[in-house]
Amino acid sequence: MRSDHLRGIGLMLLAMATLALMDATMKDMTGRYPALQIAALRGIVSIPFVVGWVYWKDRSFATLVRIRWRWHLFRGVLAVVMLTGFIYAISGMPLSQAYTLFFIAPLLITALSVPLLKEHVDTRRWLAILTGFGGVLIVLRPGSVAIGYTTLAVLASALCYALNAITVRVLGRSDSTAAMSFWFIVMVAVGAGLLAWPDWQPIRAGDAGFLVALGITGALGQVLLTEAFRSAPVSFIAPFEYSSLFWGLGLDLLIWGEVPDAIVFAGAAVIIGSGLYLIQRARQPFLATPP
Repeated sequence: MRSDHLRGIGLMLLAMATLALMDATMKDMTGRYPALQIAALRGIVSIPFVVGWVYWKDRSFATLVRIRWRWHLFRGVLAVVMLTGFIYAISGMPLSQAYTLFFIAPLLITALSVPLLKEHVDTRRWLAILTGFGGVLIVLRPGSVAIGYTTLAVLASALCYALNAITVRVLGRSDSTAAMSFWFIVMVAVGAGLLAWPDWQPIRAGDAGFLVALGITGALGQVLLTEAFRSAPVSFIAPFEYSSLFWGLGLDLLIWGEVPDAIVFAGAAVIIGSGLYLIQRARQPFLATPP
C-alpha cells in the first residue's frame, strides 16, 4: 500500500475521532442550552480558526467576496437546520444511533444527484440505495416503537447534509473552498444566533472549557478531513468515515454508559454495506454517464 494512502487513512481516522469528540461536547451541552444556541456557539467559536486557516492558505481574503450569494444563503439555511437538528437528536439518543441514521446521507446524495444534477445512477446503485433505506427501517422498527422527534430531527439533518453536498458540487465550479468554508461557518453563527436570541441562556463560567474544546475540535476535524482527501483518492479513504460509529460507541459507553441494542447494529450493517457498495461503484468512471 502506498505511503500517501496510509497517510490518508490515518488522517481520516483522526478526523472522525476529533469530530466525534466535538459531537460529544455538544451532546453534553444539550442539558444546559437549547439546540439552536449550541449551533450558534459552534459557529461563533469556529470563526477565528476558519479565518486563520483562510489567511494561512491564501494569504488574502479576496476570494471571500467573489461568490454566488444566493447559493451561499441557501447553504446557510441548510446548515442551520442540519446542525440544529443533529444537536437536538443527540440530546435524546446515543451518538452511535444518531450516526447510524445519519449514514443515509451518502445514499441521499446519490439519489438526489439524479433530479438535481442530472447524473446517471445505474440499476445496481438504485438497489443499493433502496437496501440502505431498508436498513433505516430496521433501526426505526416502525410499528414496534414510536418514532420520536429526535429520530425525525436526525433524518432531516441527513437530508440537509445531502442537499448541502450537492450545493458544494454546484458552487465548486465558481467559488473557492475557502469562501465556502468561511461563509458556511459565518451563516451558521449568524442564522442560528438570531433564531436562538429570544431564548438565549447566559453562558456559564464553567462551560468556557467546553467552548474552547468545541472550537478546537471543530476546526481541527475539518483540517484533518481536508488533508485526508488531499492525501489519497476520495473513493479509497471515504469508507473510513464510517469509523465514526466506533468512536461514537466508545464515547457513549465511556461517558454516558449507553449501548445500542442489536437491532441498531443490524441496521447499521445494512446501511454501511450499502454505502460501501456505492463508493465501490463510484470508482468505475464509466458509470457516471448514461450508456
